[in-house]
Amino acid sequence: MNKVEKALMHALFVHLHHNIDTAIDFSSFKRLNDKVDATWPGALLVGPDANDDAAVVKIPGTDTLVAAKMESHCSPCVPRPYDSAATGAGGAMRDVVAMGARPIFLLDFIGTRPLEEKVLVGPCGFDGKCTCGNCVEMTSQERLNLILQGVRDMADSMDVFVAGGGFSTSFSDIVPAVVISVVGKQISDRPLTKPAKSAGDKIIIVGETGTDGNDTLYRAGLVSELRPAVALFAEERATMEASIAAIRTGRIKACSDLGAAGIGAAVCESARYGGLGAKIELSKAPLRENDITPEEILICETQARMLFQVAPEHVDEVLAALGTQDVKTAVLGEITDDSQTVFEYNGLTVAVIPREPSPEQLKMLRE
Repeated sequence: MNKVEKALMHALFVHLHHNIDTAIDFSSFKRLNDKVDATWPGALLVGPDANDDAAVVKIPGTDTLVAAKMESHCSPCVPRPYDSAATGAGGAMRDVVAMGARPIFLLDFIGTRPLEEKVLVGPCGFDGKCTCGNCVEMTSQERLNLILQGVRDMADSMDVFVAGGGFSTSFSDIVPAVVISVVGKQISDRPLTKPAKSAGDKIIIVGETGTDGNDTLYRAGLVSELRPAVALFAEERATMEASIAAIRTGRIKACSDLGAAGIGAAVCESARYGGLGAKIELSKAPLRENDITPEEILICETQARMLFQVAPEHVDEVLAALGTQDVKTAVLGEITDDSQTVFEYNGLTVAVIPREPSPEQLKMLRE
């Protein structure tokens, strides 16, 4: 197990972001939802036990499907409050799009220290004392203003209402609470879902990859500085419109946005939940900058990106639909009937991720 494999496998199989069920008893919600189904039969189409990008509900008495997602971007708001609040909103919107819906409105909750207290914004924010010379001391009110501006600017660029939310100044921790919920209306005739469907399906990426959003690499000690993802407003809008055009073709078999742990997590989770594998050529990914390493292409969380899975005979049709917007696209690889996902770069193997880690591997990941 090399370092990048360990970083990605830790994100996939140990870190709570991808393993919420180890902390939350989803079976209790399943029992509740089964009970409520007697009142609203068949209304909940995709619930919390589905491990998908967002929930989908059919409004009783109508043919309307609604997708909804809640996402937090708390820790990234310490070094970069404006971008991190914006990318929290943008990420929740992409999760809704990944189910085949267009975002309509959002609700946000912000919890912070008392407004007059001082906070440190920048790379040393978690330490409480600047040693890099690049941090800014400001009031909690000033940081709050940046967070709210980030949410507003993303909603503005995506034509999404800010319909309401909540606010508290009772938080005493360094990390503020920044939580976004996004609700959208389904444009596909059924929810798109994350699990891979068939070996041989091609994997298409939408959007360019950069070196920002390196959280997984930072936690693994593979980079020295945490650089939260940068908000990409025009790019988010173009990616959403391109994605909706692709969804309207009816040819998308599986879909996911690229969030935490980037291409690596999105492909591995899809293959895992579908009981399949995948083979990816990282050198084909469109890039935002030069001098980006294969490991960064694999794991970085650059915004405004989506993954679609399409039968080989429908690739050209989907690429043509995506081409209606000014976005970069590429066929990254394909779904396989293997029990692992292989990531290569110009013929060299970067990482091999098993569908299910062995007990020995899990032990190493938790050490």
